[in-house]
Amino acid sequence: MASQHTSVHYVVMLAGLVAVGLTGSMGTAPAPVSDTLAQRAPAPSPVVAPAPQPAVIALAPAPAAAAVSPFKMATNGYYDQLRSKLHWMPVRLGDSILETPDPKSRLLLVESAAQRAGLAQVGLSYRDVYGIINAETSWIPRMGASKDGTPNLGIAQFEPATARAVGLTDPTDPVQAVHALALHLKDAAIWSAKRIENLKLTPEERARKLREGVSIYYNLSSKGRSVWNGLNTAKLPIETQRHIANARIGAREAAELEEQLQAVRARVGAPGMLTASFQKNNGG
Repeated sequence: MASQHTSVHYVVMLAGLVAVGLTGSMGTAPAPVSDTLAQRAPAPSPVVAPAPQPAVIALAPAPAAAAVSPFKMATNGYYDQLRSKLHWMPVRLGDSILETPDPKSRLLLVESAAQRAGLAQVGLSYRDVYGIINAETSWIPRMGASKDGTPNLGIAQFEPATARAVGLTDPTDPVQAVHALALHLKDAAIWSAKRIENLKLTPEERARKLREGVSIYYNLSSKGRSVWNGLNTAKLPIETQRHIANARIGAREAAELEEQLQAVRARVGAPGMLTASFQKNNGG
C-alpha cells in the first residue's frame, strides 16, 4: 500500500513538472483572446501560498432550462465523485492568489465532459474542451467581463444569461461549468458544420474549419458570428482570431499532456488509464 501511494504521488508530482514544458496555459502566458477576457489582468505565475476558495455565485435556472437540464446538479452523485478527485494548485493573478486544477485534474474534467456530451458524434474530443478553456481563462476560474460590461463567470466564462439557458446553477463550479461547456461545444460544432458544409475541403481542412467555427460560436454573439462563412476568418475581430489560435494551442497541450502523463504512469509501473471511471447510476 505504501509503495502504491508513493507511485501515485510520484505521478501527480511529475505531472506538474511535465506541464511546465508545454506550450499552453501552464507553460506560457497567453495573450488576451476574447471579448470575455478583453480586460484580463496580467498573466498568472505559480506561487506556493494557500489559495482561497472562489465565491459561489448561484443562479436560478430559467424554467424551460430547468425542465430539460442535463446536469441534475442537486442529485447527481457522479459530479460529486468527480469533484472529490480534483486537485488544485495556487497561482497568482495580479495581486490575487487564485487556484487552477493541476494537469491530471484538467484531463479528468475534460475527458469526462467530452464523453458525457457525446462530442465524438460531432467530430470533437476532450482536446477541444481543453482548448476552449485555455482560450477563455488559461484554466484559472475567475470573474471576467465582456466589452459591454456583462459579467463572465468561472473557468468557462459563462455569461449569466447563457448559464441560465443551459440550466447551469453555479458557473463558478468547475465541474458544472466544464460539462456545460462541452454541451455548448456540441451545439457549436453543429452550427459550424452547417456553415462550411458547401465548401470544398479536404478532411483535414474541414476539421480545422470546424474548430474555427466552434471558437467563433463560443466567442461572438449571434449577430457577430452570423457573418462567418468559413472563408472570412481573417476579417473577424482580432480577439476572435486569438481565441481560435489559443484554442488550438490548448488542444495540442491536452494531447501532449495525455501522452506524457501516460508515459509517466508507465515508468512508475502503475496499472490502468489516467482517465476517470466512475460507477454510474440510473440518474447519472
